Amino acid sequence: MEKKQKIIVALSGGVDSSVVASILKKEGHDIIALFMRNWHDESLTKNNDCPWIEDSNYAMEVCQQLDIPFQTIDLSKEYKERIVDYMINAYAEGKTPNPDILCNREIKFDVFLKYALSLKADFIATGHYCIKTKNKKIYHLKQGHDQFKDQSYFLCQINQKQLEKVIFPIGHMTKKEVRAIAKTENLITANKKDSQGLCFVGKIKLPIFLQTKLKPNKGDIIEIKQESTIYKSNRKEGFKYQKTDGEKIGYHNGAHYFTIGQRKGLNVGGMTNPLFVIYTDVKSNIVFVGMGENHPGLFRNSLQIKNTDLHWLQEQEYLKDGQSASYLVRIRHRQPLQKAILTMKPTYLDIEFAIPQRGIASGQFAAWYKENELIGSGPII
Repeated sequence: MEKKQKIIVALSGGVDSSVVASILKKEGHDIIALFMRNWHDESLTKNNDCPWIEDSNYAMEVCQQLDIPFQTIDLSKEYKERIVDYMINAYAEGKTPNPDILCNREIKFDVFLKYALSLKADFIATGHYCIKTKNKKIYHLKQGHDQFKDQSYFLCQINQKQLEKVIFPIGHMTKKEVRAIAKTENLITANKKDSQGLCFVGKIKLPIFLQTKLKPNKGDIIEIKQESTIYKSNRKEGFKYQKTDGEKIGYHNGAHYFTIGQRKGLNVGGMTNPLFVIYTDVKSNIVFVGMGENHPGLFRNSLQIKNTDLHWLQEQEYLKDGQSASYLVRIRHRQPLQKAILTMKPTYLDIEFAIPQRGIASGQFAAWYKENELIGSGPII
């Protein structure tokens, strides 16, 4: 970007967005920093920490250091309606939603972006580790240069109109390089640790949050043995379990608190190897578990996404009914890309992997790529 632009920086109080603001200021752009306040219930925070106040103070001090205007925008109403309620309902249905993907789709690149544009901004800038390019009026989103920090998966639901108005100034950098800039510029966030926990709550852990929102409901934990006859059938679309398929080994406080692949929180002792959740039945309130991290119940060859839930960032790649194509797919952040064949069926998209995948759960997002470019995504059935 050569000419001077009006740019709104989504300043989180972390090192990444601080460096973004510093870079754009040095380039001579007209910068305004906006801090999003997304949560008001401090009773849930860990160790009485108040993360939004701490982060807001960091953001404000960075703006003072850089001599740029600072504002706080309260988006807590939109957060509750679009993220928190959606997430609680999804868990109640036995699904595993991704709040970070929803946060980007519904808040940062929708509500926040619209507000920024109402301030006559040319662009918004964020500290995401991903790269945007343009070719013949089409925008492309590619993985960040730092493979470990790449955040393109979290942006898998972004659309062309949104991408047009967003810039990612640190996408071509490594985290180490970003911290080095922060130290050179003496930014107060230079040594600040990356935030952990939910994108909207802060330092609270997800299980604690869910326990405040979903009522406990005591139910059985059923262990399915590795040698169970159920595994002699095809694992293509996962396994459906009945109580009679295994043996009761304990109790849980609510099937909606658990997700496939989970190890912690089962509280069943006396096992020779760790137990993992392989299936949850929220209607019958049963958690099915298997012993060992390579238990066959943890693996599936394929997943499906409803046609109505498909999102194509690159619409020219759209598959018609009956068409197939090879892509690279991931179902979670930082997972190495996996070879897969996508086939469009009349009512859903089928994704079949070259190698069985561990811990596929309903509600997770699958995102597919061509080399290092994001093509599309959707929530797993």
